[in-house]
Amino acid sequence: MLSKMEPLLSVLDLTPWPAGTAGAQAVRNTVDLARHADGLGFHRYWLSEHHNLPSIISPTPEVLLAAVGAATRRIRIGSGGVMLPNHSPLRIAEAFRVLESLYPGRVDLGLGRAPGSDGRAALALRRTRERMQGDDFPELLDELLAYGGRGEFPPEHPFRTLRALPDDVALPPVWILGSSDYGARLAGRRGMGYGFAHHFSAQWVDAAAQAYHANFRPSAETPRPHLILTVAAVCAETDAAADHLATTIDLAWVRRARGEFRPLPSPEEAAAHPWTPGERESVEANRENLFVGSPATVRAGILRLAARTQAAEVMVTTMTWDHTARRHSYELLAEAWGLGAVTELRQAA
Repeated sequence: MLSKMEPLLSVLDLTPWPAGTAGAQAVRNTVDLARHADGLGFHRYWLSEHHNLPSIISPTPEVLLAAVGAATRRIRIGSGGVMLPNHSPLRIAEAFRVLESLYPGRVDLGLGRAPGSDGRAALALRRTRERMQGDDFPELLDELLAYGGRGEFPPEHPFRTLRALPDDVALPPVWILGSSDYGARLAGRRGMGYGFAHHFSAQWVDAAAQAYHANFRPSAETPRPHLILTVAAVCAETDAAADHLATTIDLAWVRRARGEFRPLPSPEEAAAHPWTPGERESVEANRENLFVGSPATVRAGILRLAARTQAAEVMVTTMTWDHTARRHSYELLAEAWGLGAVTELRQAA
């Protein structure tokens, strides 16, 4: 059984696109992994929003969440997150009320303020350069909450009589997501849960955690602070086996630094890459922000980070080329966390 001091364990699925695999298969892999995570006993399963990024296929989390919800029975499902400035708050409120209607009590609405894309894709989504300038995230958040009945439009607001249907279901719990202390302070002051993107912004984790806890004000929806850390991890039977799988991340990291966004390379492709000393140094530095190894190694590293930041929950994203290895990585983590369902699954196999 889990100790009360240990963080909850959840999944952040970026829908990785392995090289040599059809994009449609990558999407189907997400549904398969969600079903697997549900059986293993993970707490949540969140999907991200990214556009024009060929290494991951996650442009419409709300669409994929409908399929994930149908494939699962217990696990909470949600967005990690929907990039609020890309969309109309009314459209988001409608989509997530529909999801809540289909899967009552299981849906989360995580919101980010970054574009989740390059500048051209963001412009194509927002349709106007004015939307690309400034920071209207707090105003958009207020509008979304007003549609959900957790706030009110001013009397003169042009949208105050609009209804986000179906309005006989509650808007799901709303989370603020971020990669700096900006979102941490906002979430704390609003009395909301906060998710920090350690998997790509590890250098800011301590500042963000401190800002969230220091600014937290209890609310009816969130009476106590709830910090989620999203971490990148690769788990295998041994440290050496996990290290081999993680070479996929190493080569993808180097390519991304050069502005190359390709499907995820295989470990064999990474082994054949002509590594330069500078690339190896960059990879070594990035590995400091990953959790790679056996179940005991990964668990110990994650628990140290969670204790340091007072995180209530850890959400793991695993980017391996091989989908079977990715499934097994989560199996090992579930077993290391004592989630309980792993033993039952193995006995039934």
